[in-house]
Amino acid sequence: MLGFKYNTDFEKFKKIVVKVGTSTLTHETGMVNLRKMEILVNVLSDLQNSGKKIILVSSGAVSAGFTKIGFTSRPTLTSEKQASAAVGQCELMNMYDRLFSQYGHKIAQVLLTKDALDNPERRQNCSNTFNVLLDMNCIPIVNENDTVSSVEIEFGGNDTLSAYVATITKADLIINLSDVDGFFTSDPRKNAGAELIPLVTHINEQVSSAASEAGTQRGTGGMIAKLKAAGIASGADIPMIIANGVDPRILYNISNGIFRGTLFTNDNISVEEVEIEH
Repeated sequence: MLGFKYNTDFEKFKKIVVKVGTSTLTHETGMVNLRKMEILVNVLSDLQNSGKKIILVSSGAVSAGFTKIGFTSRPTLTSEKQASAAVGQCELMNMYDRLFSQYGHKIAQVLLTKDALDNPERRQNCSNTFNVLLDMNCIPIVNENDTVSSVEIEFGGNDTLSAYVATITKADLIINLSDVDGFFTSDPRKNAGAELIPLVTHINEQVSSAASEAGTQRGTGGMIAKLKAAGIASGADIPMIIANGVDPRILYNISNGIFRGTLFTNDNISVEEVEIEH
């Protein structure tokens, strides 16, 4: 498989925000993909063991909860999705706790709404809490507080949330695991000739015009939301990667600086196309 070798030291990235979306964590049925979740936890635990500090921004609460609460299919009404999230967040954290515990790691649940970060005092409280958790080698697992969220106080998806979390924790890198290989010249689902862009150093009008809406019914963000997140990260001088999370072991390739995806960075670096193992 063709990928890219980036001429920068990925070992310097010690505090990493990893975002996984609903489409990455679930089956086509909308239910949680347990096998993929187990692989994800295995890799994140290994990275934590290597000396990284991992912050996981995880979707999946609605998917984990809608069948348990009694719905036969993924709900569409806001009130039903919020009720499913209330049930599912417990299920999701129970699964993460059980899986991470197998590798000796502690986790912590952090649920946020945007108003908590818009207020300077509450933002500082959030930052202080993250600092203590990371100092105690806990892995914070962050999600938007979907049960109480509304248009006025929502982030608009976990893509944006991951960027805000990175800024308040002063993270070194954001890895956004998606259901596509990276950022393309146009939507690859609609245009077979779309080309993967390995490096973006400036988010200009041409880049913005290439963004597209969410590609799956299970996803809520799409490339427009990811581009917005990259802009927030760029403003804080934090690099962001978009890569395909179909196999979470791609995180090892990213750690080595050789992977298939898109790196958004303010640094002018060189990129070389190479053949990589998948």
